[in-house]
Parts: sequence; C-alpha cells; structure tokens
Amino acid sequence: MTDVTEAETRASTAPVRTGLYIGGEVRETAEVLSIADPAKPGTIVGEAASASPADVADAVAAAKAAFPAWSALTGPERAAKMAEAIAGIADDRDDDAAILSQENGKVRFEAWVDALVFDIRWQLALMHADEVDQGKTLPVIPGAIPVETVVSYQALGVVTVIVPFNWPIAILGAALPHALLAGNTAIVKPPPSAPLATARLVQRVAEKLPPGVLNVVTGRDENMGGLIQNPDIAKVCFTGSVNGGKRIMEMASKTLTRVTLELGGNDAAIFLDDAIIDDTHLDRLFAAVYDTTGQICMNAKRIYVHRSRQDELVAGLEARLNKVVLGYGLDEGTTMGPLHQPAQKAFVEEIIQEAKDAGADVREYGDLPGGDLAGGNFLRPALVVNPDPSLRVVTQEQFGPVIPVIAFDTEDEAVALANDTWSGLCGSVWTSSPESATRVGSQLVCGYVWVNDHGATRLDLRAPFGGMKQSGIGREQGIEGVRSFQDTRSIATIDPEALAAMAH
Repeated sequence: MTDVTEAETRASTAPVRTGLYIGGEVRETAEVLSIADPAKPGTIVGEAASASPADVADAVAAAKAAFPAWSALTGPERAAKMAEAIAGIADDRDDDAAILSQENGKVRFEAWVDALVFDIRWQLALMHADEVDQGKTLPVIPGAIPVETVVSYQALGVVTVIVPFNWPIAILGAALPHALLAGNTAIVKPPPSAPLATARLVQRVAEKLPPGVLNVVTGRDENMGGLIQNPDIAKVCFTGSVNGGKRIMEMASKTLTRVTLELGGNDAAIFLDDAIIDDTHLDRLFAAVYDTTGQICMNAKRIYVHRSRQDELVAGLEARLNKVVLGYGLDEGTTMGPLHQPAQKAFVEEIIQEAKDAGADVREYGDLPGGDLAGGNFLRPALVVNPDPSLRVVTQEQFGPVIPVIAFDTEDEAVALANDTWSGLCGSVWTSSPESATRVGSQLVCGYVWVNDHGATRLDLRAPFGGMKQSGIGREQGIEGVRSFQDTRSIATIDPEALAAMAH
C-alpha cells in the first residue's frame, strides 16, 4: 500500500457519485442513494444511482443480448479479454480503499486488501481457462448399447452477483470472474449501504469488455426483484445473511432460477490441550475474531479451549485487546473502526447485555472515540468467558467485536459443541499434532477447516469455498467455482451397424 495522503484528502472532501452501467453506457437516475459514513453521524460519503425496475429490466436485456457472442468464444479467448479488462486495476486502489473505508467503516488497510483480493481472485480464475471447455468422451461398452457419448460444458446465460457490505470487492472476486470465464454475462448488484467503491471498480472493468457482458446496478432492494425473478436470469449468486439467503431462494423458486448462497457462519475454533499458544498463533486468532470489527462471515465466532489452557488463551487475547484503538478508518493509528449499521450495533449491544444479565464474565476493552466520532457506530470489543451455552452470544452469529471463550474437558466434547449449531461455514483446530488436527478437523461439519489458523485473509483462494447446513448452497473459487456457472450437455451417437448386429 502506498502513501495515500492525497487520495485520503480528495476522498474526504469530494463526495463520490456513481451511476448505473448498462450495456456499455453510464446511466444516471433521478433518485439516488445517499451513503452515510458509519463513523461520523450526519456525514454523507457520496451518492449512488438508484435504479428503477425498468432500469433493472434494461440491464437484464443488455446482458441477454451480449450472451450469444460472449458464450461463443472459447475459454482462452474469454480469458484473454478478461486479462485485458483487469489490467491497471491497481492504479486506483488507493482511492478505492479510501472510499470503501468511509462508506463501510473499516480501517483503510483492510479496505486496500479488499480491492487487492479481487485482483488476485480474478487472476486465479483465469488460470482455469484451458479447463473451461474440457469435456469427456464415454466410449462404447462391449455388450451394451453401442453408443459413444460426448459430455461437454455450456454456460448458463445471464448471472446476477449480489455482494454484501463487509468485503464487497473481494467477495465479488470469488464469483464474478468464474461466471464470466464460464461464458456467462453478468449483472453486479453492490450493497445499497456501501455501493460506491464497488460500482466504481466494476465499471472500470466493464468498460474494457464488450458492451453488455458486465453491468452494474445499484438501488433500493425493493426495486431489484428483476435481478432474481426475471425469467432471463439463469442464476443468482448471493453472499449475505441466512435470512437474506432464504429470501433470495424463495424469490428464485418462482422461476426455478439456480442459486449459489454463501451465508452466515458461527465458526468454532477448537484449542486442544497441546495447542501452541504463542504470539504468532495469538495474533492469528485475534485477527480471525476482530478483523472488520467482527463483521466477516468466516470469522471465528466461538472459541472452545481445553480447560488447562483457557487462562493462558484469555490472557493472550486480553493483551491484544488492551492495545485496540477505536477510531476513524482513515486515521493513522486506528486499529478498529465502527460497526457498519446502527441496527447491528444495537443487536451486538443487546446480546452483550443479555450475557451480563445472565451473570456471565463479560470483559470489555478500549475507549470509545469522541469529537466528531461521538455517536458513531462504535462498540468496545469484548470477551465473554464461560457463558451459558444457551445465550445468544454463543448460539447466534454476533457479527460484531465480541466472542465467547468456553472451556472443555475432552476432545469428543469439543467436537460435539462445535457441531451443535445451525451453521456449517468454517472451523479451525489448534494443535501441535498433525494427527489430532486431521482427526478433529475431519469431524467438523463445515465447508472449510483451518489448522492453527482461521479467517478470511487466510483462505487458500485456489480451493472451493462454501458452507454446509444453513451456511449456504454451492461452492465458489477454483474450477469448482467455474463449473457452478456451467451445465453439462451430453451428445450420444449410436453405431447403427453395431446395433443391427446386436439385434441378430
């Protein structure tokens, strides 16, 4: 990351305005979304165009019109155009990060990494260019019907990609390049509460692709039904809350539109009695819990630690929590920003107070900022030590800077506690024994397991990612992510002479 004093100054003083991008053209709207700064009450970061249902229909039509020519290209041909479209994307990364920090609330470095991960995921997707069109041939089986069948892959059509506020640009990179590489055209819907940086970046990429291949639509959710229920939409890829995923799935069912859902988590981190609890591992754990003020679906949400190591682990986290500096995301020295929405702050406050009222050992750290940040969505980070397992701080996804730390006595108990949840996104095992890591990790009912690590910044971006149970449907990233945007076609050729011979 470079010195961005100039970018910070420009972003802090000049409100950002973004439009729609449909069929290769920018479209302004009479109605706009005013984007609030979650750290500074009353401050508007910028305005985003607010699409009408007619605008949404136009975006679908533009993507549909562009689909035949785009899908007719080979995988390598599409990859070449996509590589050209992403070239130079880093030139505006400092501005993107400054804007995202203001509209989201997270610290500038995290916002910068957010944009970086999009670039990395795009490049990794292109590595599968030669695999996109690779089908297979099923040969004739002696004695069976004399048929040779060729199985190939075909693109689905128009795809909608809906991303959340917390890591919108990085999360977009887990689906968008794979959808395009597979031969689909796409419409991106940025989050209505933080659309500016995402809309700007996607438009820069879209301008280098054929018109209609990539479109951007921002606006109020109530006007966005056409991105899901229009019969010309082949698939919706949604990242967000469990309740949001249920609404998307219900809407998509009306037209049998396919869905990939990457939803919330209640990730368990299990520390066995032989876990390495040193500065390196504690730093990893702290980031896994408190990055983005706890607002990441794959953050650790519950810590289960062997009773013999609990005091040591709590002390290590406390040492780091005592150094937290709550403040404005663009200010030097800030290590934790505000929560994104007042409603989320109220929910996290509520579950912390519930734990206090139940007699749990609740420990809070840091100082709330004052001045022009007073009244922002700031919350002191907290630990809840050995709460009753029925409390919401344990059973629900906090999506904030608080985590329960619960002692266990046996390995079987730890696995049972970790799996006793509605979610199945991620989990982690912390141990010095590779055998124990494999044994425990293979019992966790979730889509991704770390060993001696945890968190979004620690993902292997080549591997398929997605949840089990209510944490989602489908997989993103890797060749599996490409295939999720394709369907198979089987073409069977029968040998008539061999068939006739069989009849005799």
